[in-house]
Amino acid sequence: MKKILSLFALCMTLLACKAQQIYPLNTFYKNAPNYSYMKDLNNYLSPYIGTYKNTYQGNEITLYITKEDKMLIDTRLQGRIYYQDVLHVKYTVKNASTGAILQDNQNSIDPKRNNIVSMGTNDLDNNSVDLYYSGTNCRVGWGRITLLKINNTQISWSYYPNDMIFTQGDCPGNPDIKIYLPEAENLVFIKQ
Repeated sequence: MKKILSLFALCMTLLACKAQQIYPLNTFYKNAPNYSYMKDLNNYLSPYIGTYKNTYQGNEITLYITKEDKMLIDTRLQGRIYYQDVLHVKYTVKNASTGAILQDNQNSIDPKRNNIVSMGTNDLDNNSVDLYYSGTNCRVGWGRITLLKINNTQISWSYYPNDMIFTQGDCPGNPDIKIYLPEAENLVFIKQ
């Protein structure tokens, strides 16, 4: 009898467990249950991985693009927690003539500042990747970036920063509030 009860308890436990549900990358997170996994099933993100360079308006910009599988995204304010495959973009902006580093987010202490992470791909635009940029000091420059794979060695960059109006005291400590990323559409970066 003890074995039967143990076997029954084990069966009930196994039946109560739910496997994590996997959805295609571009599934809207509100249409999936909590703790679902939006996976890059069609391998849209991997072709973007690499180091890319461009010189724009006297600055040399280097992008370091990596992929993270199954990143936990916590949007509890909107009632959702889920996993998603994402691209992370780290960057360095240097003065092309002097070599002085103007901005570098490769070793950022604050992960919420200077953070560029993908939100998904756009099937209607040759699987371009939409990214969210959190901005620099006081969120200056936050906005959307679109990357489009042109070929095996080139990507197109389009950056759309949102406007911000500051009043005295909004950004204390006199931080650097200049946007160093190229505010441009269809700027071509070359893979290194």
